[in-house]
Amino acid sequence: MVNAGMEQMVSQLRAVAAQASGSSASISDAAPHDFAALLQSAVNEVNSSQQDAKRLTQQFEQGDSAANLQDVVVSLQKASLSFQTMVQARNKLVSAYQEIMNMQV
Repeated sequence: MVNAGMEQMVSQLRAVAAQASGSSASISDAAPHDFAALLQSAVNEVNSSQQDAKRLTQQFEQGDSAANLQDVVVSLQKASLSFQTMVQARNKLVSAYQEIMNMQV
């Protein structure tokens, strides 16, 4: 689920980059909404994976037979990896923003 979301995010970023090389007038209207929706979707996916891991962990702690240890560990690792990926993406965005702000006009 998270991998598909990240792949979708990368493909949409590539599409935006391709549009940037083509025509800059149409991007100014479309890109902010698409990028915001893309970020919101990625954050929602990370949040969902963390909530699923928490729910599965609680089920295991309560002795629910449907939740086994392997599923709990895998879901926790997926949630951790997706969160770390989101943090790194945020760091890259902040770095790019700072670089743009430091450019001389």
